[in-house]
Amino acid sequence: MYSDHHGWLQCWLGRRLGDVMDAEDLAQDTFVRVIRTSQDLSALEQPRRFLVTVARGLTIDLFRRRTLERQYLEALASLPEPQWPSEEERALVLQTLLELDAMLAGLGRRVHQAFIYSQLEGLTYQQIADQLGVSLRTIKSDMARAMEHCCLYRLQHDLP
Repeated sequence: MYSDHHGWLQCWLGRRLGDVMDAEDLAQDTFVRVIRTSQDLSALEQPRRFLVTVARGLTIDLFRRRTLERQYLEALASLPEPQWPSEEERALVLQTLLELDAMLAGLGRRVHQAFIYSQLEGLTYQQIADQLGVSLRTIKSDMARAMEHCCLYRLQHDLP
């Protein structure tokens, strides 16, 4: 599969991304992801369609990661220079932000927002309900869903 489709996938990604280096990286990442699946790849009737689906997901992840990195660096730039974290601290914070973003990616928009309000901004459930214009019961349900989602994510990704 790799030898039959790698060059094609890399060209396909290159045309869409406009960057040869990103296309090379994403093509390689696509095949790594495909290899890790337990699916019988020889049974695929349309392997290129499958590769494109995987590559699109990885492309979305790349752009989300870059957007998050850019926003973090913009936030840092607004601080006075003496308050800037070290390179190591910045890398650790960025890695944590990326992991948190990945963990919350599967939540719906309202559930995601309720979780952020609760965990990062310290709002009470009633304050969150007022902010989002929903009932307290809805927020309790959303938070239970968010906590379950996060616990399952941690188990699936073998996180502490």
